[in-house]
Amino acid sequence: MRTKAIFLKNAFLWLTLFFVLVAAPLVLALIGHEEESRGFWVEFGVGLGFVGLAMMGLQFLLTARYSKIGAPFGLDELLQFHGKAGYFAWGFIIAHFVILFFADSEFHEFLDPRVNFPRALALSSVIIAITALIAFTHWREKIGLVYEWWRASHGLLALFIVFVGTVHILQVGFYISELWQQAIWVSLSGITIGLLLHNRLWRPYQMKKKPYKITNIKKEVDSIWSIELEPQGHWGFEFKAGQFAWITVGDSPFKLQQHPFTVSSSAERISTLRFTIKELGDFTSEIGQIEEGSTAFIEGPYGSFTLSESTATHNIFIVGGIGITPLMSVLQTLRDRGDRRKITVIYGTPSKELTPFYEDLKVLSSELNLDVIFVFEEADDDWDGETGFITEEILKKYTPEDFEICEYFICGPPPMMDVVEPTITGWGVPVHKVHSERFNIV
Repeated sequence: MRTKAIFLKNAFLWLTLFFVLVAAPLVLALIGHEEESRGFWVEFGVGLGFVGLAMMGLQFLLTARYSKIGAPFGLDELLQFHGKAGYFAWGFIIAHFVILFFADSEFHEFLDPRVNFPRALALSSVIIAITALIAFTHWREKIGLVYEWWRASHGLLALFIVFVGTVHILQVGFYISELWQQAIWVSLSGITIGLLLHNRLWRPYQMKKKPYKITNIKKEVDSIWSIELEPQGHWGFEFKAGQFAWITVGDSPFKLQQHPFTVSSSAERISTLRFTIKELGDFTSEIGQIEEGSTAFIEGPYGSFTLSESTATHNIFIVGGIGITPLMSVLQTLRDRGDRRKITVIYGTPSKELTPFYEDLKVLSSELNLDVIFVFEEADDDWDGETGFITEEILKKYTPEDFEICEYFICGPPPMMDVVEPTITGWGVPVHKVHSERFNIV
């Protein structure tokens, strides 16, 4: 059982480790350093540079998709943290340049091509690269940058920044003058490069040994499709109901096109996997055009949006739109295992006609200890159920009075989750009993 104490302890340990690694370069630089201080602002600016570069290096670790590193948060939360940390890394590195530029005119020569053209070009390129990295991520959809090209540029720009930053530190050498210090920096940079190569080359190589065949493509409702895959020459992979995987469609797993989708089939039937996907742009907008018989490759499973650690006798799922996919895997798995624990589902969708698995949920309600409450934004006149959006009033209506004994699982579009999450925690439900998954991983 995952108690609140264990959850908080693990979270504290992981966050402490992250901040220790971010601060480690400062400690490394100060060991054995005997030079006089160059003034507060100069030293402060230099320190920000060390911290910013360390955070950039850790970004490779956060996105390496090692499930144990994400404990106890889950890979989806880890990637959300990665996105936020990227903004801080950008801020530290830009502040490093700005502060030194104004603190001492001697630093102007670092960007002066007349003094050292290769150095000025490299450092100026870093400023442009890290700003482009942030801009491409934040405004990718607005500027029309295709996902595959964004993914490629994201990794290459980050790698360029870390490489030039390491060379810059070694060349300046003010704090990294000892051979052993230089060896540590070079080794750390090598590790970041290794993480990228492992993720982009070694993992696809392993995936190539275990291909899948797309055996069925079904339109659930308008703009939502289910695809079924069967393993070819292997037994498939085991997963926990509610987890997701990264899928590459095509004859090679080394393609840039790789997207995360949640498994929507039972964890007890791994001979056939089903993924349910909503058309949202780029690859997903063409999901219905994939030909049956196509080859696909799967990397996973990932995610912690599962019932595996829940000991609650009553679990409540609050989902919206395509957020139904992990729940379908959970419910079908419970059915196949004969699990009769109490499940309440509050499901918000645009309308009955646009509700995937509407009939399936009706059938599962008769097979499980399950209550499903549909909340339609728009409904026919003969609909006697809930309408509008999921509100605190609706949540309280279908949540038992002893809500503390329940565990809550929330998945859906960000606006819905931004309302539901604070509502549930505002009732006094402990954070370790509220599980969330946001479908905006990049």
